[in-house]
Amino acid sequence: MNQPPIGNTRVYAIGDIHGRLDLLERAIAAIGRDSDEMGGDALTITLGDYIDRGPASRGVIERLAADPFPTPYIALKGNHETLLEAFLGNPAGGEHWRQLGGLQTLHSYGVPVGDLLLGKNYADAAARLREALPARHLEFLQGLKTSHTHGRYFFCHAGVRPGVALAQQSDDDLMWIRDEFLSSRMDFGRIVVHGHTPVDAPDVRPNRISIDTGAFATGRLTCIVLEESSHRFLEI
Repeated sequence: MNQPPIGNTRVYAIGDIHGRLDLLERAIAAIGRDSDEMGGDALTITLGDYIDRGPASRGVIERLAADPFPTPYIALKGNHETLLEAFLGNPAGGEHWRQLGGLQTLHSYGVPVGDLLLGKNYADAAARLREALPARHLEFLQGLKTSHTHGRYFFCHAGVRPGVALAQQSDDDLMWIRDEFLSSRMDFGRIVVHGHTPVDAPDVRPNRISIDTGAFATGRLTCIVLEESSHRFLEI
């Protein structure tokens, strides 16, 4: 992935994709059109949860690993990417992962899931997934960041723990936190842009912006355009 140049002023941030390659393609096209129209420096950030639940996890990773955006690109890590990595290291975790959409990801990589529906043969499925994962996909997953700071915005998948400095946040909280963060009215020092917890429509608050609009189920993938003192949304 290209590194962002110094002086970026505009950020395109995309919420949880969850295997919806069709919506990702539309987002890529929308960013291309907007970037052509607006010009100037820009950066694209995806907030994690590229896999599971939707039908085309493999296709999403393939597309993102190819760095498809017309701007420099930063890919953040979501809890679902963590679940995949955990499954490869400890197949027993497949019992939890399959309840959160892991079967759809395995199926997209050509791994049979019949036994997993019965709660067995996780080790075999993990071995098959290791064989099926292209090196470029594994490199993409291993290279994901857990947060990024840009101007007055802080980007992460799930949120931050109130009372802890942004630079001191744990990866676990950045990818998994919910209630403590969502209910907080604290000034976090920067506006936290996040996904993880689906909302009916983008939720813009003084201290945070939530852009996970449940794409895998709703067909609505959100891309917010952020500048230092304003925001808008692209039509996808």
